[in-house]
Amino acid sequence: MNVVHIVPGSGGGFYCQNCVRDLGLVRALHAAGHDVLFVPMYLPSMELAGEAVSQAPVFYGAVNVYLAQKLPFYRRLPESWRRRLDAPGILRWAASKAGTTQANGLGDLTLSVLEGRDGRQRRELEQMTAWLKTRPRPDVVHFSNALLLGLAPALREALGARIVCTLQDEDRWLDELPTDSRDRCWARIAELGRSVDRFLPVSETFARRMRERLHLPAGQCRTLPAGVDVEAFSPPQSRPAMPTLGFLSELSPAHGLDLLVEAFLLLRRRPGLETLRLRITGGDIRVDTPYLARIHKRLAASGHGDAVDFSDAYRGPARADFLRSLSVMSVPARQPEAFGLFQIEAMACGVPVVQPAIGAYPEIVDATGGGVLYDDNTPEGLAAALHPLLADPERATRLGLVGRQGVVERFNITRIAESLMGIYRDLAGGS
Repeated sequence: MNVVHIVPGSGGGFYCQNCVRDLGLVRALHAAGHDVLFVPMYLPSMELAGEAVSQAPVFYGAVNVYLAQKLPFYRRLPESWRRRLDAPGILRWAASKAGTTQANGLGDLTLSVLEGRDGRQRRELEQMTAWLKTRPRPDVVHFSNALLLGLAPALREALGARIVCTLQDEDRWLDELPTDSRDRCWARIAELGRSVDRFLPVSETFARRMRERLHLPAGQCRTLPAGVDVEAFSPPQSRPAMPTLGFLSELSPAHGLDLLVEAFLLLRRRPGLETLRLRITGGDIRVDTPYLARIHKRLAASGHGDAVDFSDAYRGPARADFLRSLSVMSVPARQPEAFGLFQIEAMACGVPVVQPAIGAYPEIVDATGGGVLYDDNTPEGLAAALHPLLADPERATRLGLVGRQGVVERFNITRIAESLMGIYRDLAGGS
Protein backbone atom coordinates (compact mmCIF):
# COMPACT_ATOMS: atom_id res chain seq x y z
CA MET A 1 0.00 0.00 0.00
CA ASN A 2 1.55 3.29 -1.16
CA VAL A 3 0.09 6.46 0.34
CA VAL A 4 0.81 10.13 -0.38
CA HIS A 5 -0.08 12.59 2.39
CA ILE A 6 -0.37 16.20 1.20
CA VAL A 7 -0.19 18.59 4.14
CA PRO A 8 0.04 22.41 4.38
CA GLY A 9 3.06 23.42 6.44
CA SER A 10 2.80 26.14 9.07
CA GLY A 11 6.52 26.83 9.29
CA GLY A 12 6.71 25.72 12.93
CA GLY A 13 6.24 29.15 14.48
CA PHE A 14 3.25 28.17 16.59
CA TYR A 15 1.34 25.12 17.88
CA CYS A 16 -0.60 24.11 14.77
CA GLN A 17 -2.96 21.41 15.98
CA ASN A 18 -3.88 20.16 12.53
CA CYS A 19 -0.20 19.95 11.55
CA VAL A 20 0.61 17.96 14.69
CA ARG A 21 -2.29 15.63 13.99
CA ASP A 22 -1.21 15.02 10.39
CA LEU A 23 2.41 14.42 11.34
CA GLY A 24 1.36 12.04 14.09
CA LEU A 25 -0.59 9.94 11.62
CA VAL A 26 2.27 9.89 9.12
CA ARG A 27 4.70 8.80 11.84
CA ALA A 28 2.34 6.07 13.08
CA LEU A 29 1.77 4.71 9.56
CA HIS A 30 5.51 4.74 8.90
CA ALA A 31 6.24 3.00 12.23
CA ALA A 32 3.75 0.27 11.27
CA GLY A 33 5.77 -0.42 8.13
CA HIS A 34 3.58 1.28 5.54
CA ASP A 35 4.94 3.23 2.58
CA VAL A 36 3.97 6.84 3.24
CA LEU A 37 5.26 9.89 1.40
CA PHE A 38 4.85 13.22 3.19
CA VAL A 39 4.32 16.11 0.74
CA PRO A 40 4.41 19.60 2.34
CA MET A 41 2.72 22.56 0.72
CA TYR A 42 3.37 26.27 1.17
CA LEU A 43 5.84 26.06 4.07
CA PRO A 44 8.23 23.40 5.39
CA SER A 45 7.45 21.15 8.33
CA MET A 46 10.04 21.68 11.05
CA GLU A 47 8.72 18.79 13.16
CA LEU A 48 9.85 16.07 10.72
CA ALA A 49 13.38 17.40 10.24
CA GLY A 50 15.88 14.57 10.50
CA GLU A 51 13.28 11.80 10.73
CA ALA A 52 13.22 8.67 8.58
CA VAL A 53 9.78 9.43 7.10
CA SER A 54 9.95 9.92 3.30
CA GLN A 55 9.49 13.58 2.46
CA ALA A 56 9.00 15.44 -0.80
CA PRO A 57 10.25 18.97 -1.49
CA VAL A 58 7.91 21.81 -0.57
CA PHE A 59 5.42 22.39 -3.39
CA TYR A 60 3.28 25.50 -3.85
CA GLY A 61 5.96 27.47 -2.00
CA ALA A 62 4.24 30.29 -0.10
CA VAL A 63 6.18 33.12 -1.74
CA ASN A 64 5.71 31.78 -5.27
CA VAL A 65 2.01 31.13 -4.72
CA TYR A 66 1.42 34.63 -3.41
CA LEU A 67 3.37 36.39 -6.16
CA ALA A 68 1.74 34.28 -8.87
CA GLN A 69 -1.61 35.43 -7.55
CA LYS A 70 -0.78 39.11 -7.22
CA LEU A 71 1.59 39.79 -10.15
CA PRO A 72 0.50 38.61 -13.63
CA PHE A 73 4.00 39.07 -15.12
CA TYR A 74 5.48 36.85 -12.41
CA ARG A 75 3.83 33.75 -13.85
CA ARG A 76 5.90 34.26 -17.03
CA LEU A 77 9.29 34.34 -15.32
CA PRO A 78 11.77 31.51 -15.96
CA GLU A 79 11.50 28.52 -13.70
CA SER A 80 15.01 29.07 -12.35
CA TRP A 81 13.93 32.40 -10.84
CA ARG A 82 10.84 30.95 -9.26
CA ARG A 83 12.61 27.97 -7.68
CA ARG A 84 14.98 30.28 -5.81
CA LEU A 85 12.02 31.50 -3.79
CA ASP A 86 11.31 27.94 -2.61
CA ALA A 87 14.65 27.77 -0.76
CA PRO A 88 14.19 26.72 2.89
CA GLY A 89 15.55 29.99 4.22
CA ILE A 90 13.12 32.03 2.14
CA LEU A 91 10.18 29.87 3.26
CA ARG A 92 11.17 30.14 6.92
CA TRP A 93 11.24 33.92 6.48
CA ALA A 94 7.77 33.75 4.93
CA ALA A 95 6.50 31.72 7.89
CA SER A 96 7.78 34.40 10.29
CA LYS A 97 5.68 36.99 8.46
CA ALA A 98 2.52 34.98 9.19
CA GLY A 99 0.69 36.08 6.07
CA THR A 100 -0.22 32.54 5.03
CA THR A 101 -1.64 31.49 8.38
CA GLN A 102 -4.62 33.85 8.44
CA ALA A 103 -7.47 34.11 5.94
CA ASN A 104 -7.76 37.88 5.96
CA GLY A 105 -6.93 39.25 2.50
CA LEU A 106 -6.46 35.82 0.94
CA GLY A 107 -9.91 35.21 -0.53
CA ASP A 108 -8.79 35.37 -4.17
CA LEU A 109 -5.76 33.19 -3.47
CA THR A 110 -7.82 30.56 -1.65
CA LEU A 111 -10.24 30.38 -4.56
CA SER A 112 -7.44 30.27 -7.13
CA VAL A 113 -5.83 27.24 -5.45
CA LEU A 114 -9.24 25.56 -5.34
CA GLU A 115 -9.57 26.18 -9.09
CA GLY A 116 -6.64 23.81 -9.68
CA ARG A 117 -5.67 23.71 -13.36
CA ASP A 118 -7.80 26.79 -14.01
CA GLY A 119 -6.21 28.81 -11.21
CA ARG A 120 -3.15 31.06 -11.22
CA GLN A 121 -1.08 28.33 -9.55
CA ARG A 122 -1.43 25.91 -12.48
CA ARG A 123 2.35 25.82 -12.84
CA GLU A 124 2.78 24.65 -9.23
CA LEU A 125 0.17 21.92 -9.76
CA GLU A 126 1.96 20.72 -12.88
CA GLN A 127 5.27 20.58 -11.00
CA MET A 128 3.82 18.53 -8.16
CA THR A 129 2.06 16.17 -10.58
CA ALA A 130 5.21 15.63 -12.66
CA TRP A 131 7.30 14.94 -9.54
CA LEU A 132 4.78 12.46 -8.10
CA LYS A 133 4.70 10.61 -11.42
CA THR A 134 8.41 9.84 -10.96
CA ARG A 135 7.63 8.06 -7.68
CA PRO A 136 5.98 4.66 -7.13
CA ARG A 137 2.30 4.99 -8.03
CA PRO A 138 0.24 5.70 -4.92
CA ASP A 139 -2.88 3.73 -4.11
CA VAL A 140 -4.25 6.67 -2.11
CA VAL A 141 -3.66 10.41 -2.08
CA HIS A 142 -4.72 11.85 1.28
CA PHE A 143 -5.33 15.59 1.61
CA SER A 144 -4.98 17.16 5.03
CA ASN A 145 -8.01 19.40 4.55
CA ALA A 146 -10.58 20.43 1.98
CA LEU A 147 -8.82 23.71 1.15
CA LEU A 148 -6.36 21.63 -0.89
CA LEU A 149 -8.96 19.84 -3.00
CA GLY A 150 -8.26 21.95 -6.08
CA LEU A 151 -5.41 19.49 -6.69
CA ALA A 152 -7.62 16.40 -6.47
CA PRO A 153 -9.00 16.08 -10.03
CA ALA A 154 -5.58 16.47 -11.66
CA LEU A 155 -3.83 14.07 -9.29
CA ARG A 156 -6.59 11.51 -9.56
CA GLU A 157 -6.35 11.61 -13.34
CA ALA A 158 -2.53 11.54 -13.48
CA LEU A 159 -1.91 8.96 -10.76
CA GLY A 160 -5.03 6.81 -10.84
CA ALA A 161 -5.21 6.97 -7.05
CA ARG A 162 -8.15 7.02 -4.68
CA ILE A 163 -8.72 10.39 -2.97
CA VAL A 164 -9.17 10.79 0.79
CA CYS A 165 -9.65 14.13 2.54
CA THR A 166 -9.60 14.92 6.24
CA LEU A 167 -12.05 17.59 7.40
CA GLN A 168 -10.63 19.75 10.19
CA ASP A 169 -11.51 23.39 10.85
CA GLU A 170 -11.86 24.52 7.22
CA ASP A 171 -14.90 26.57 8.24
CA ARG A 172 -12.81 28.82 10.48
CA TRP A 173 -10.68 29.87 7.50
CA LEU A 174 -13.47 30.09 4.95
CA ASP A 175 -15.89 32.05 7.10
CA GLU A 176 -13.26 34.76 7.69
CA LEU A 177 -13.07 35.48 3.96
CA PRO A 178 -14.97 38.37 2.35
CA THR A 179 -18.55 37.35 1.55
CA ASP A 180 -18.11 36.87 -2.20
CA SER A 181 -14.92 34.83 -1.85
CA ARG A 182 -16.36 32.85 1.03
CA ASP A 183 -19.47 31.79 -0.87
CA ARG A 184 -17.54 30.90 -4.01
CA CYS A 185 -14.98 28.86 -2.06
CA TRP A 186 -17.68 26.90 -0.22
CA ALA A 187 -19.42 26.19 -3.54
CA ARG A 188 -16.16 25.14 -5.17
CA ILE A 189 -15.28 22.72 -2.36
CA ALA A 190 -18.77 21.21 -2.57
CA GLU A 191 -18.21 20.72 -6.31
CA LEU A 192 -14.77 19.18 -5.75
CA GLY A 193 -16.29 16.78 -3.26
CA ARG A 194 -17.31 14.64 -6.22
CA SER A 195 -13.61 13.79 -6.71
CA VAL A 196 -13.27 12.50 -3.15
CA ASP A 197 -13.79 8.84 -2.31
CA ARG A 198 -13.94 9.37 1.45
CA PHE A 199 -14.10 12.39 3.73
CA LEU A 200 -12.71 11.87 7.23
CA PRO A 201 -14.04 14.50 9.68
CA VAL A 202 -12.16 14.52 12.97
CA SER A 203 -15.27 14.49 15.19
CA GLU A 204 -18.95 13.66 14.96
CA THR A 205 -19.68 17.29 15.77
CA PHE A 206 -17.71 18.51 12.79
CA ALA A 207 -19.04 15.71 10.57
CA ARG A 208 -22.58 17.00 11.06
CA ARG A 209 -21.49 20.56 10.34
CA MET A 210 -19.59 19.75 7.17
CA ARG A 211 -22.18 17.35 5.76
CA GLU A 212 -24.62 20.24 5.97
CA ARG A 213 -22.26 22.87 4.58
CA LEU A 214 -21.00 20.71 1.68
CA HIS A 215 -24.19 18.72 1.06
CA LEU A 216 -22.33 15.44 1.53
CA PRO A 217 -24.07 12.07 1.63
CA ALA A 218 -23.55 10.33 4.96
CA GLY A 219 -21.90 7.36 3.26
CA GLN A 220 -19.11 9.55 1.90
CA CYS A 221 -17.97 10.46 5.44
CA ARG A 222 -16.39 8.44 8.19
CA THR A 223 -15.29 10.08 11.42
CA LEU A 224 -11.63 9.48 12.24
CA PRO A 225 -10.56 11.38 15.37
CA ALA A 226 -7.17 12.81 16.12
CA GLY A 227 -4.84 10.59 18.10
CA VAL A 228 -1.90 10.90 20.44
CA ASP A 229 1.18 8.81 21.13
CA VAL A 230 0.23 7.54 24.59
CA GLU A 231 3.80 6.38 25.28
CA ALA A 232 5.37 9.76 24.56
CA PHE A 233 2.55 11.61 26.34
CA SER A 234 2.34 9.93 29.73
CA PRO A 235 1.71 11.03 33.33
CA PRO A 236 4.56 12.37 35.50
CA GLN A 237 6.10 10.50 38.40
CA SER A 238 4.86 13.22 40.78
CA ARG A 239 2.48 16.15 40.64
CA PRO A 240 3.47 19.84 40.74
CA ALA A 241 4.46 21.11 44.19
CA MET A 242 2.29 24.20 43.66
CA PRO A 243 -1.06 24.42 41.84
CA THR A 244 -0.26 25.15 38.20
CA LEU A 245 -2.69 26.22 35.51
CA GLY A 246 -1.65 25.78 31.89
CA PHE A 247 -2.43 26.98 28.37
CA LEU A 248 -1.37 25.18 25.17
CA SER A 249 -2.49 26.73 21.90
CA GLU A 250 -1.69 29.54 19.53
CA LEU A 251 -1.42 32.72 21.61
CA SER A 252 -4.30 34.55 19.95
CA PRO A 253 -7.61 36.22 20.81
CA ALA A 254 -9.50 33.32 19.19
CA HIS A 255 -8.06 30.89 21.73
CA GLY A 256 -8.89 33.12 24.68
CA LEU A 257 -5.52 33.57 26.37
CA ASP A 258 -6.67 36.93 27.77
CA LEU A 259 -9.69 35.22 29.38
CA LEU A 260 -7.44 32.68 31.06
CA VAL A 261 -5.09 35.40 32.34
CA GLU A 262 -8.00 37.29 33.90
CA ALA A 263 -9.37 34.08 35.44
CA PHE A 264 -5.91 33.35 36.83
CA LEU A 265 -5.76 36.78 38.47
CA LEU A 266 -9.18 36.20 40.06
CA LEU A 267 -8.13 32.79 41.36
CA ARG A 268 -4.92 34.14 42.94
CA ARG A 269 -7.11 36.19 45.28
CA ARG A 270 -8.93 33.13 46.62
CA PRO A 271 -7.82 31.54 49.90
CA GLY A 272 -5.54 28.57 49.30
CA LEU A 273 -4.59 29.63 45.76
CA GLU A 274 -2.21 32.45 46.59
CA THR A 275 0.66 30.36 45.16
CA LEU A 276 -1.14 29.48 41.92
CA ARG A 277 1.10 29.62 38.87
CA LEU A 278 0.24 30.01 35.18
CA ARG A 279 2.30 28.39 32.41
CA ILE A 280 1.70 29.40 28.80
CA THR A 281 2.99 27.97 25.53
CA GLY A 282 1.93 27.67 21.90
CA GLY A 283 3.80 30.32 19.95
CA ASP A 284 2.24 33.17 18.01
CA ILE A 285 2.14 34.91 14.67
CA ARG A 286 3.21 38.46 14.02
CA VAL A 287 -0.27 39.95 13.76
CA ASP A 288 -0.92 38.98 17.40
CA THR A 289 2.06 40.92 18.78
CA PRO A 290 -0.05 43.90 20.01
CA TYR A 291 -2.49 41.48 21.68
CA LEU A 292 0.35 39.79 23.58
CA ALA A 293 1.86 43.13 24.51
CA ARG A 294 -1.43 44.06 26.21
CA ILE A 295 -1.42 40.78 28.12
CA HIS A 296 2.15 41.33 29.34
CA LYS A 297 1.26 44.88 30.37
CA ARG A 298 -1.79 43.62 32.26
CA LEU A 299 0.26 41.04 34.14
CA ALA A 300 2.94 43.56 35.05
CA ALA A 301 0.34 45.99 36.38
CA SER A 302 -1.36 43.25 38.41
CA GLY A 303 1.73 42.49 40.45
CA HIS A 304 1.39 38.78 39.65
CA GLY A 305 3.65 38.65 36.61
CA ASP A 306 6.34 36.70 38.46
CA ALA A 307 3.88 33.80 38.79
CA VAL A 308 3.45 33.51 35.01
CA ASP A 309 5.80 31.64 32.69
CA PHE A 310 5.73 32.10 28.91
CA SER A 311 7.51 29.14 27.33
CA ASP A 312 8.55 27.94 23.87
CA ALA A 313 7.91 24.31 24.85
CA TYR A 314 5.28 23.58 22.20
CA ARG A 315 7.45 21.54 19.82
CA GLY A 316 8.30 17.85 20.00
CA PRO A 317 9.05 16.14 23.35
CA ALA A 318 9.15 19.49 25.17
CA ARG A 319 5.37 19.71 24.80
CA ALA A 320 4.80 16.55 26.86
CA ASP A 321 7.20 17.81 29.54
CA PHE A 322 5.28 21.08 29.64
CA LEU A 323 1.96 19.27 30.10
CA ARG A 324 3.34 17.07 32.86
CA SER A 325 4.19 20.23 34.84
CA LEU A 326 0.51 21.24 35.07
CA SER A 327 -2.30 20.59 37.52
CA VAL A 328 -5.08 21.66 35.14
CA MET A 329 -5.17 22.96 31.57
CA SER A 330 -7.64 25.25 29.85
CA VAL A 331 -7.91 26.88 26.42
CA PRO A 332 -11.03 29.08 26.70
CA ALA A 333 -11.53 29.46 22.95
CA ARG A 334 -14.04 31.96 21.67
CA GLN A 335 -14.76 29.99 18.49
CA PRO A 336 -15.80 26.34 18.10
CA GLU A 337 -13.11 23.89 17.04
CA ALA A 338 -13.46 20.67 15.07
CA PHE A 339 -11.56 18.69 17.71
CA GLY A 340 -9.05 20.36 20.05
CA LEU A 341 -5.94 18.15 20.01
CA PHE A 342 -4.51 19.82 23.12
CA GLN A 343 -7.27 18.17 25.16
CA ILE A 344 -6.17 14.60 24.50
CA GLU A 345 -2.47 15.50 24.75
CA ALA A 346 -3.10 16.95 28.21
CA MET A 347 -5.29 14.04 29.31
CA ALA A 348 -2.73 11.50 28.06
CA CYS A 349 -0.35 13.16 30.55
CA GLY A 350 -2.93 12.79 33.31
CA VAL A 351 -3.89 16.46 33.27
CA PRO A 352 -7.63 17.31 33.32
CA VAL A 353 -8.99 20.03 31.06
CA VAL A 354 -11.57 22.75 31.63
CA GLN A 355 -13.20 23.83 28.38
CA PRO A 356 -16.15 25.96 27.19
CA ALA A 357 -19.07 23.84 26.00
CA ILE A 358 -18.69 24.74 22.33
CA GLY A 359 -17.68 22.92 19.15
CA ALA A 360 -16.28 19.43 19.65
CA TYR A 361 -15.01 20.04 23.19
CA PRO A 362 -18.07 18.41 24.82
CA GLU A 363 -17.72 15.38 22.53
CA ILE A 364 -14.08 14.82 23.52
CA VAL A 365 -14.65 15.46 27.24
CA ASP A 366 -17.64 13.11 27.26
CA ALA A 367 -15.68 10.42 25.40
CA THR A 368 -12.81 10.49 27.89
CA GLY A 369 -14.34 11.67 31.16
CA GLY A 370 -11.19 13.72 31.71
CA GLY A 371 -12.48 17.23 31.92
CA VAL A 372 -15.01 19.83 33.01
CA LEU A 373 -17.26 21.87 30.71
CA TYR A 374 -18.70 25.30 31.44
CA ASP A 375 -21.12 27.64 29.66
CA ASP A 376 -20.20 31.15 30.83
CA ASN A 377 -17.00 31.86 28.88
CA THR A 378 -16.01 34.92 30.90
CA PRO A 379 -13.13 35.26 33.36
CA GLU A 380 -15.61 34.82 36.20
CA GLY A 381 -17.25 31.76 34.65
CA LEU A 382 -13.89 30.19 33.85
CA ALA A 383 -12.53 30.87 37.34
CA ALA A 384 -15.60 29.22 38.85
CA ALA A 385 -15.07 26.10 36.70
CA LEU A 386 -11.34 25.92 37.47
CA HIS A 387 -11.51 26.51 41.21
CA PRO A 388 -12.76 23.07 42.37
CA LEU A 389 -9.90 21.27 40.60
CA LEU A 390 -7.15 23.70 41.59
CA ALA A 391 -8.32 23.77 45.21
CA ASP A 392 -8.50 19.96 45.45
CA PRO A 393 -5.37 18.38 43.89
CA GLU A 394 -6.57 14.83 44.61
CA ARG A 395 -9.77 15.49 42.69
CA ALA A 396 -7.78 16.87 39.76
CA THR A 397 -5.47 13.85 39.81
CA ARG A 398 -8.39 11.41 39.80
CA LEU A 399 -10.05 13.23 36.90
CA GLY A 400 -6.76 13.35 35.01
CA LEU A 401 -6.23 9.60 35.37
CA VAL A 402 -9.76 8.91 34.14
CA GLY A 403 -8.96 11.11 31.14
CA ARG A 404 -5.70 9.25 30.56
CA GLN A 405 -7.55 5.92 30.45
CA GLY A 406 -10.15 7.37 28.08
CA VAL A 407 -7.44 8.59 25.72
CA VAL A 408 -5.63 5.23 25.78
CA GLU A 409 -8.88 3.46 24.90
CA ARG A 410 -10.30 5.92 22.37
CA PHE A 411 -7.53 8.12 20.96
CA ASN A 412 -4.35 6.03 20.84
CA ILE A 413 -2.58 7.11 17.63
CA THR A 414 -1.55 3.51 16.85
CA ARG A 415 -5.18 2.41 16.77
CA ILE A 416 -6.25 5.49 14.83
CA ALA A 417 -3.58 4.71 12.22
CA GLU A 418 -4.79 1.09 12.01
CA SER A 419 -8.33 2.34 11.36
CA LEU A 420 -7.03 4.71 8.70
CA MET A 421 -5.13 1.93 6.96
CA GLY A 422 -8.33 -0.13 6.96
CA ILE A 423 -10.09 2.71 5.16
CA TYR A 424 -7.28 2.90 2.61
CA ARG A 425 -7.45 -0.85 1.97
CA ASP A 426 -11.21 -0.78 1.50
CA LEU A 427 -10.91 2.02 -1.05
CA ALA A 428 -7.94 0.55 -2.90
CA GLY A 429 -9.64 -2.83 -3.07
CA GLY A 430 -12.52 -1.21 -4.89
CA SER A 431 -10.31 0.49 -7.48
